[in-house]
Amino acid sequence: MSEFILLSSAEQVVVYLREQIFQGRWSGTMPGARALAKDLGVDRNTVEAALRRLEEMGLLVGQGAGRKRRIELPSGRKALASMKIAVLTHTAHGRQLDYMTDLKHSLAKAGHQVFFPPRSLTELGMKLSSIRRMVKSVEADAWVVTSASGEVLEWFSKQPTPVFALFGRMNELPIAGTKPDKTAPLAEATRQLIGLGHRRISLLAQSARRLPEPGHLESLFLKELESHGIQTGSYNLPEWDDSTEGFHQALDSLFTTTPPTALILQESPLLFAAQQLLQSLGLRVPQDVSLICTDGDPHFSWCTPSIAHIQWDNRPVVRRVVNWAANISRGKNDIRQSFTTAEFVQGGTIGPVGGS
Repeated sequence: MSEFILLSSAEQVVVYLREQIFQGRWSGTMPGARALAKDLGVDRNTVEAALRRLEEMGLLVGQGAGRKRRIELPSGRKALASMKIAVLTHTAHGRQLDYMTDLKHSLAKAGHQVFFPPRSLTELGMKLSSIRRMVKSVEADAWVVTSASGEVLEWFSKQPTPVFALFGRMNELPIAGTKPDKTAPLAEATRQLIGLGHRRISLLAQSARRLPEPGHLESLFLKELESHGIQTGSYNLPEWDDSTEGFHQALDSLFTTTPPTALILQESPLLFAAQQLLQSLGLRVPQDVSLICTDGDPHFSWCTPSIAHIQWDNRPVVRRVVNWAANISRGKNDIRQSFTTAEFVQGGTIGPVGGS
C-alpha cells in the first residue's frame, strides 16, 4: 500500500492551478485571488498563498499591485504540470526510511505524483536486463534511483527520461545527483578502531559498492588499513549476495574461521542483523566485537549501548531532489551533483580489543 500524504489546502490549490495552467485553461494572465476563491469555493487567503507559491515556482510573474499575474510557461521541452516521479530504491526497506518519507512529502507538496515501482534494485538483482524491462513497463516522467551501481546509473544517464541519482556511484557520469560525503568520517572511524587495537576489521558493503571494483569509500577504508601496516584482502571487504541469506552466510563464514574484532556495516538493517547473529553466538558488543554503521537510523536512539555511526542531515539531500524536479518540470537540463557533510558519532558499540 502506498503512503498517504496529506496536503494543506494551499498545497492542494497549487496542484490544481498548476494542472489547469498547463492544460491551457488560462493564457496570458491569471485571474485574481478573489475570482479564483469564488470559483474554487475556498478562502481567498488560501488562494493568495497558492498564487505566491506559483510565483516562487516560476509559473507566475507578479506585475505590481492591482494587476493580474502573468503566466510564464517554460520554453524548450514541454513542461509537465505534475510529473509522475518513480523512486527506485536499493531495497524494499529503503521505502520506509525517514528521508524517503520526507522526500515523498516534499515532492507531493511541489505538485508531483510520487510512487515506487513494484520491485527494488536488490529484488531485480541489480541486473540491467531486468531493470530495462521494468523501466519499460512503468509510466514515469522522471526517475529517482537510490544507491545504484555505476553500470546502472550509466544506463539511466543515456535514457531520454530525466533521472536523479540519490547516492550510488554517480561520480564522473553526466547525471544529476546528491549524497553525503562520508570520506572523512569513515577514515576517522577506521583510525579509532585501529587505535583501540583492532587489526581484524571487516566492512560489509552492498555489491554495488564492491563491484566491479571497490568504490571510493571502500578503497579509502582499505588504504587506511594498509597505512597502518594491516595487510588487506577479501577478509576486510567480503563478497556476498545482496540477500538475507547471503549476508548471514558471509557473517557465518567470517566468524567460523578468523572472527573479526570489529564490523563496519552499510545501512542499519545490516547492523541489526549482525547484532542478532553475535547474540546467538554469545558474543558481546563491544567487549568481543565492535560495531559501526555507515548511516544513521532513528531507532538507534532506543539502543543500549548507543550505536556508533556516520550521521548526515537529510534536509539538503531532499531539497536538492525537489529543486531538480522543479528544474526538469520547467524544461531545464539539470545534471549538477552535490555533496553534503557527514560526521562520525562515537557510540557505545566500539571499544578496545578484548575489553571487559
